[in-house]
Amino acid sequence: MAFTPVSGEESVTVEQHVARVLEAVEPLPPFEQPLLEAVGLPITEQVTAPMDLPAFDNSAMDGYAVVTADVAGASEQHPVQLPVVGEVAAGQTKLFAMSPGTAVKIMTGAPVPAGADAVVPVEWTDGGAASVRVMQPPRPGQHVRRKGEDVVTGDLLVEEGTVLGSRHVGLLASVGRAQVRSRPRPRVVIMSTGAELREPGAKLASDAIYDANSFMLASAVRRAGALAYRVGIVSDDPAEFSDALSDQLVRADLVITSGGVSKGEHDVVKEVLGSLGSMWFGEVRMQPGKPQGFGHVGEDRTPMFALPGNPVSSYVSFELFVLPALRRLMGRTPYQRPVSLARSAATFRSAYGKQQYVRARWAPSAAGPTVTPVGGHGSHLLGDLAEANALVVVPPDVDLVRDGQQVDVLLLDQEF
Repeated sequence: MAFTPVSGEESVTVEQHVARVLEAVEPLPPFEQPLLEAVGLPITEQVTAPMDLPAFDNSAMDGYAVVTADVAGASEQHPVQLPVVGEVAAGQTKLFAMSPGTAVKIMTGAPVPAGADAVVPVEWTDGGAASVRVMQPPRPGQHVRRKGEDVVTGDLLVEEGTVLGSRHVGLLASVGRAQVRSRPRPRVVIMSTGAELREPGAKLASDAIYDANSFMLASAVRRAGALAYRVGIVSDDPAEFSDALSDQLVRADLVITSGGVSKGEHDVVKEVLGSLGSMWFGEVRMQPGKPQGFGHVGEDRTPMFALPGNPVSSYVSFELFVLPALRRLMGRTPYQRPVSLARSAATFRSAYGKQQYVRARWAPSAAGPTVTPVGGHGSHLLGDLAEANALVVVPPDVDLVRDGQQVDVLLLDQEF
């Protein structure tokens, strides 16, 4: 769906920005994918069983297939001896039939011979080869996995919309499904801008910093289940940025840039894309992460997020805006990270008039979960961000949170 910026609009709420991002992003079309490629993605079909599981009666133990009536009185004092007339291994295509008064050596998973109605575990016997002494009788049907006792042909295996996990994959593979229909993982291009940026591992001059943002954002993209293409550092030259963006659009379902969206003279992202009618640059009434850009770029109208350059602002912006867009592209719901409740373990102040996202440490306790603010409010404090596992959401009309007060929390490490 097309995104149309509002003329003259400079400031919006978090809720308004999330709503129009989701409105402007459409789920990717589904197609058949190999099972392992679809793990973590919601399937777009209802899968029913094309066969029974097990597909045939088979042994649950290594032992001997017998007729229970033949060994009903067996004991250690009075074992029953039977001739062993054959052996069946798992994967053996030749099917045995046996007569009463005999035994067939059998391995776990092997088809039970016709005529047998139980399996005696090898531990209940002397392990004989030509003949076997049975010292404990099985019940009829004991240690036999019956055809169709797990799944019957036509049973519903996986409902449409189910996020495929390893257990689903095992089930689908067991009935011969090699592929499943799902939406693909979004291809996300991540670019950082700034003449001061250097690649980690490079020599650092006194006026330069290492590029943390593209690595942080690429890892967040991967964790969300999408494919991350980290372009790395792009210079502040408008022509170079424009060329780099054009080159990357061919492989992008979504683009993320960090830096260059504020009001400085060298904010290249805003300079290059601000003239496009499909991009909005303005302020979201939040802290950190106030300067934001969003819209569509290129002939295919690829969604693009222009995030602020400060690392904490960039990360919080990803959690609030990019993550819901990625989940919508994949068809995963809910789109937004759920809000939890916790007790504040400290008193702290918040900027009035802006929705504050305070880095905090969430911890369980007997009286209920608590959150403790971590470090200061500076949007450059990556050490504090790494220590945090939650964001406390403080509404714009609140400037003081007291110790013991119940607060809304986003749990950053929680799968949803």
